[in-house]
Amino acid sequence: MHLYFLQVAPDLNNTSNYLPIGIQLIFAIVLIGGIIVLTHLFGPKRKTADKLVNFESGIESQGNARQPMAIKYFLVAILFVLFDVEVIFFYPYAVNFRQLGWHGFMAVILFVGFFLAGFLYILKKGALKWED
Repeated sequence: MHLYFLQVAPDLNNTSNYLPIGIQLIFAIVLIGGIIVLTHLFGPKRKTADKLVNFESGIESQGNARQPMAIKYFLVAILFVLFDVEVIFFYPYAVNFRQLGWHGFMAVILFVGFFLAGFLYILKKGALKWED
């Protein structure tokens, strides 16, 4: 008979096991709400002209902060996050590639195909071109 460290007996998995999690969740919500209310009630409320002036890193702001900015920066950042997260899905395959066999290999090939199709679509649309 093999005993597994993380194995749970089937009769022990019932709703009463979730009671401590529920209590902890309620406690956390009450604690966070209480801290927010208490800091709002008892915190300092000195709104002087000097305190209401905007600054960044201790430097006074110069000019208008509402200047138009090229959307290319945001687009490249979003595309980086998108493709970076997709690459993370290769890790489970790399760990279990022997157990997954040819069906797993074909699934990864299909995933890479969709991945490359999206990348080629982005290139075709010119999302990564910086000449403007």
